[in-house]
Amino acid sequence: MGWMTDETGLGKTAANYVPLTPLSALARAAHVFANELAVVYGPHRKTYAEYYDRVTRLASALAGLGVEPGDVVATLLPNIPAQAEAHFGVPACGAVLNTINTRLDVGTVAYILEHGGAKVALVDTQFIDLAEAAVAQMEGHRPILIEVPDPHAGYPATGRHTAYEVLLGNAEHDFGWIMPEDEWESIALNYTSGTTGRPKGVVYHHRGAYLNAMGQILSWRMVLRPTYLTIVPLFHCNGWCHTWMMPMLGGRLVCCRDITAPAIFDAIADEGVTHFGGAPIVLNALVNAPQEERRTFDHTVEVFTAGAPVAAATLAKIEPMGFHVTQVYGLTETYGPATECTWGEHWDHLEGDDRAAIKARQGVAMPIFEHITVMDEQMHQIAMDGETSGEIMMRGNGVMKGYFRNPEATAEAFAGGYFHSGDIAVQHPDTYIQITDRAKDVIISGGENVSSVEVEGVLMAHPDVNLAAVVAKPDEKWGEVPCAFVELKPGAEADEEDLIAFTRKTLSGFKTPKKVVFQELPKTSTGKIQKFELRKLAREL
Repeated sequence: MGWMTDETGLGKTAANYVPLTPLSALARAAHVFANELAVVYGPHRKTYAEYYDRVTRLASALAGLGVEPGDVVATLLPNIPAQAEAHFGVPACGAVLNTINTRLDVGTVAYILEHGGAKVALVDTQFIDLAEAAVAQMEGHRPILIEVPDPHAGYPATGRHTAYEVLLGNAEHDFGWIMPEDEWESIALNYTSGTTGRPKGVVYHHRGAYLNAMGQILSWRMVLRPTYLTIVPLFHCNGWCHTWMMPMLGGRLVCCRDITAPAIFDAIADEGVTHFGGAPIVLNALVNAPQEERRTFDHTVEVFTAGAPVAAATLAKIEPMGFHVTQVYGLTETYGPATECTWGEHWDHLEGDDRAAIKARQGVAMPIFEHITVMDEQMHQIAMDGETSGEIMMRGNGVMKGYFRNPEATAEAFAGGYFHSGDIAVQHPDTYIQITDRAKDVIISGGENVSSVEVEGVLMAHPDVNLAAVVAKPDEKWGEVPCAFVELKPGAEADEEDLIAFTRKTLSGFKTPKKVVFQELPKTSTGKIQKFELRKLAREL
């Protein structure tokens, strides 16, 4: 190994080492694809030269507001151009991007803004009341709110804060981007609800963001100039890194604010969309769309789907419609997709349920990961027999830096030199992974993680509730929805409608129970609730 050391004169220099960062891709695209469309959103149609200029002015404006390298800039935005611009403009001024889920409640948004220490927040007009209410709850430093109006969607500026376009209009066109000196520097901070009520801040580095974007180009078999539709929210794992990916290929980013079947069909037919990612609920919407909402197109659309396996019936209907579906799997901690069900020619003859059974597997590691496998509690490789179960564990450049300001959780997640996913799976003889259960009772509803512990805590605050347990109930539309099993106090009279209304006062809509069952909860001899029994009951409802 001596030939790799500095003693031989073969060390790193400015000529042979530049920290990996997705920022480089946009800087290159601004020249190579200068006059080609980069971002599309209704009448908003910007070339790569214009995209680069807007990103530069955003970086300049943020620096003018006092944002310094290492500071956090938050966004509360749907999939609109400003959100895409923030993915480059925020790190271009040396800051860390914190995209916040627009579906969260006031208290959670306030916690994220305070815990992350955001100095500035870019907020869509639709969510400006949410942002103001969250800021009002904060006790320490409060971020500067910048309003991002969207007249195209019917959300004109309120005038209560500096508007985004005004901010850009007053900024420098020649601001010098602040590139990372070390590719391990943080580029993004993403909060995941995980399995506890308090969100954990997942920290990404420039290297991982670059490599995850590059790796998915290979996994998705992409070529130059794809047209990508933003179905995956850009606040979910930074849109699975796909916004960072597009400039690498000179691709066109088509923004989609409201995810509906007509909007998707229109984008495919009018803009020539070739790729999108999304939860199975999106595929269900397309399959079930009435004829008047559909559009014809003459090319195959590649789809990455994750969150739950696609139902055999959905798969059988959607592929003949012109969609090629690939199951992927990952977590916020892995920048989005980490494995994919890489299809083999030896499966081409399969149809119906047999084809769906293979496509439902979470598959094998994507190219940039070192090792993804399934291990037992002693961190030994499980038998690859399709029956023995264990925990999915991962190692490689696509794993987060750790949890922000939470060294205990980081140490636990990285114990033994692997990231512990918390997901239970089997491995087939060909090494393909297939999830069999979600550890620690995370409910995945429409692609959103719901913490059963958080919902139970809210239910337990009701004066009539003695004990509550929440599990996943299968749902045709959402995949899973929260189902609550409740023991009432003696003489209490609360009913299902009362408890659901009570949770709505605190929780986001997707977290509220969709069914409440009143009964004595099954328990072990030590008083622990047997959730596996409740899951059986929920499946029968």
